[in-house]
Amino acid sequence: MEQQSKALARISSVETSAEQTAGTSGSEDLAVLAPAAAAALNLLADAVRRGGADHDDIVQALKAARVHEAFASVFDAASERVMDAVDDPYDFDERLHADNLAGAAGDVRRAFHWL
Repeated sequence: MEQQSKALARISSVETSAEQTAGTSGSEDLAVLAPAAAAALNLLADAVRRGGADHDDIVQALKAARVHEAFASVFDAASERVMDAVDDPYDFDERLHADNLAGAAGDVRRAFHWL
């Protein structure tokens, strides 16, 4: 008698919206990249829920994969982008926006530091 897998699904590949539309637009389209990133994190959350791993093992695996650095780098890049687009680097509103984005990156890093 064959033993059947208890897995709900086995993912062999993930095709994102970005891959489906590659070459159709000349620029990076955040409208498709952001949902793809969210989908990847949701797959990870689902795997954690279904798995029997200890919570410390889960945190250590996330730290080892540097998930927090990848997430924080999105905010860092957005902050840099804001400052690159500013005509006056001393414009308070634009600088505040860039600083808030950089602060969010720091918050993500600190959250993982304390886990």
